Amino acid sequence: MTTATAELLTVPEVMARLKLGRSTVYDLIRSRRLVSLTIGRSRRVPADAVRDVIDNQIEEAA
Repeated sequence: MTTATAELLTVPEVMARLKLGRSTVYDLIRSRRLVSLTIGRSRRVPADAVRDVIDNQIEEAA
């Protein structure tokens, strides 16, 4: 999937998908484990980046 066609999620949508709190999501962004971009004053996270975080957590747990 190209960046132009990637689904962009808001932080609350990421929180719901990962079942995490707001500060934890921002900590993931700050530590660069969760890719995000800023459009104007809005933070958006590609849906693929959320899947990458899940995959990385699964690999670390194994």
